[in-house]
Parts: sequence; structure tokens; C-alpha cells
Amino acid sequence: MASSPKAPADPIDARLVRQLADILTDTGLSEIEVEHGELKIRVARTLMAAPVHVAAAPVAHAPVAAAAAPAAAAVAEAPARARGDTVNSPMVGTVYLQPQPGADPFVKVGDTVQAGQTMFIVEAMKTMNPIPAPKGGRIVEILVSDAQPVEFGEPLAVIE
Repeated sequence: MASSPKAPADPIDARLVRQLADILTDTGLSEIEVEHGELKIRVARTLMAAPVHVAAAPVAHAPVAAAAAPAAAAVAEAPARARGDTVNSPMVGTVYLQPQPGADPFVKVGDTVQAGQTMFIVEAMKTMNPIPAPKGGRIVEILVSDAQPVEFGEPLAVIE
């Protein structure tokens, strides 16, 4: 009876994997790969966006007559948004309304902005990304608060 060859000892060194994970943490990288001979180790971490908590707006009780027309009641309860073009977040991150804590905001409602003027900063992966005005106009509404988490495409402001 032929004997089957023994399986080689586990070539993966747990200490090496831990060292690679520490390098990821220290450098802020999301993955690292090391190759030595036939041994190839890839360590990656998944970056998760901060959870967004959305509070439900209080719902006004509709009068009995409005119950017969639910579509009209739904339209009446929808929040009105100022007319104009929205400035949307180009990325997931945290929006800041001023360049540093305690400083004046980049823009306020009623301000006139020029195309390309910085309106906000969105911090993503420890990088501060200026958000420019897509066009010139007057700020009619700011839809976010300072240090608020934002999603890709989320409206930040309205320019008229």
C-alpha cells in the first residue's frame, strides 16, 4: 500500500500577518500584499462609512377631510425646497462649513458666490476636499450642518 505524502506544515506565520495588519493601521493603507517565494500573503481591511442617523420628521395629523385625498395630504407634508440648482456631495465623508473650527463659514444663506468658489470641505479618508460652487449665484439654502456625515450625491446647498 502506497503512503500518501504528508501535507507540508502551515507556511503562514501568524506573527507576519499581525505585523502586516499593524502596518495597515499605522500607515492608513487599506491593503498590503507580500510575496516571498511561493508564499503570498495579502492583508486588507474594509473601510466602512460612518452610520448615518436620520431622524423622522414629525408628521402632522391630517384633518378628517384630507383622509379622503391621501395624495393631496402626502404632497402637503413633503418639505419645500428652495428653487435653484443643488450642490451635491461628490463623495462620502464628513462635511465642514468652515475652513477650521471657530472660523467664519465659507458661505451663508444670502451670499453671492462665483463659479469655482469653495463652499464646503468634505473630509474623506483623512483628506480635506474643497467643494466648489458649480456656478455663480446666490445661496438660498444650506441643507447640511457642520461635521455632518454625507453620502455621495447628497444635496449640500441650493444656488439660485
